[in-house]
Amino acid sequence: YKLERVIFHHTKSWWHWVYFVAPLLVYFLLSQFHLSIIATVVYIGMLYKWRSGLDKPLVFTGRVKRFFASLVFFIVFIDMIFFGMKHSTFAVIFPLFFAYLVSTMMEKMLFRGFVLKAKKKLNSMPNMIVIGVTASYGKTSIKNYIAHILKSKYKVYATPRSVNTFGGVLKDINEDLPTDTEVYIVEMGARGAGDIAEISEFVNPHYAVVGKIGTAHIEYFKTLENIRNTKMEILSSDRLKEAWVHDSAMVKPEKNIHTFGKEIHNIQATLDGLDFEMDKDSYHANILGSFNAMNIAGAIKVAKALGIDNESIKKELNTLEPTPHRLQRMDAGGKIIIDDSFNGNIDGMLEGFNLASTYNGRKVVITPGLVEVDNEFNIEVAKRADEVFDLVVVTGDLNYDIFKENVDSDKLIKLESKDKMQDMLIEHTKAGDLILFANDAPSFI
Repeated sequence: YKLERVIFHHTKSWWHWVYFVAPLLVYFLLSQFHLSIIATVVYIGMLYKWRSGLDKPLVFTGRVKRFFASLVFFIVFIDMIFFGMKHSTFAVIFPLFFAYLVSTMMEKMLFRGFVLKAKKKLNSMPNMIVIGVTASYGKTSIKNYIAHILKSKYKVYATPRSVNTFGGVLKDINEDLPTDTEVYIVEMGARGAGDIAEISEFVNPHYAVVGKIGTAHIEYFKTLENIRNTKMEILSSDRLKEAWVHDSAMVKPEKNIHTFGKEIHNIQATLDGLDFEMDKDSYHANILGSFNAMNIAGAIKVAKALGIDNESIKKELNTLEPTPHRLQRMDAGGKIIIDDSFNGNIDGMLEGFNLASTYNGRKVVITPGLVEVDNEFNIEVAKRADEVFDLVVVTGDLNYDIFKENVDSDKLIKLESKDKMQDMLIEHTKAGDLILFANDAPSFI
């Protein structure tokens, strides 16, 4: 993470104090060595308690290890210089400063090497077709749907999971992109202006799809217009042949830039699948959520441009599988489980609620609410949850107060730790229930 984000963009405001301000204050205030030792021991104990509550282990990447090695080196070096001094602020501030400086320089040199290596590999594959995909919501699904349809004719490779940063794409090209790939589908994400342009100008997609534009990550972009402009950076490719942009972007169609969305009609989304009509044709897929009609439509547009006939497209849609953790249905123990844990935007969450509302049996939702959004969105989520579900389980305390104010107390449960999830499910759910996992914030949230 950038230093600016570490200092100013914590999810909870008190983290600024506990993990950044407090350690420095303790060091400056406790000038007595033995008091500093006590404070250090207490602080390490707090960190250990925090770590023990995580459901996923910390991953020490190469970058973290290199930074830590630099920090240890400068701590030892500075301590040797100021050895014998009773107390020196330099002994803490200088090692941090120099370690950050050296680490930044080192990572820039390594990154430059990764860029050159990836560019060389792409240049060695001149006949490979590149497809770029971006959106505020659904870009991973669009990417997966394109890959599924095209595999009937081409050797296809897509960036894995939710890899969508420039660094992630470089790593994917260098380590995993097969040299015999005919179609490479690249997902492009952003946290600020220029992020998508950086990826697009590097891989230079021949085709591009821009899905729905919305308020995801509005805290970074500030305005919807900034989000829209950043998504449009995908069109900066030097070799762009055609692009399809969702109507929500409000783009004026041009010779090779088309809009889509309004031509989708008669959407029928149930717990058994999705049906819709587009361009006088009907389509069916065994996936959930009405919004996926738009995602599939984008994939169909690309497939037709690459020579896949309509009957082949329909055949592939019949075997289409849901993107993992995005309205993914599983039946277990007599219960219907809908895993929508990777869907962290309000439109997607409310769609999951609407889908659950079609079920005639008892309905349970497990959610932390939405993260990094204004309270008004979580209020809307809480009110809709109260309308649809018989039991509302809120994980963590980030949005619990909002749910407490807007959900009937008789149906509201607060789950402090994911370690207690299984016991809670055994106690409060039974065969015949529908259980929706809506969003999945990390344990520390």
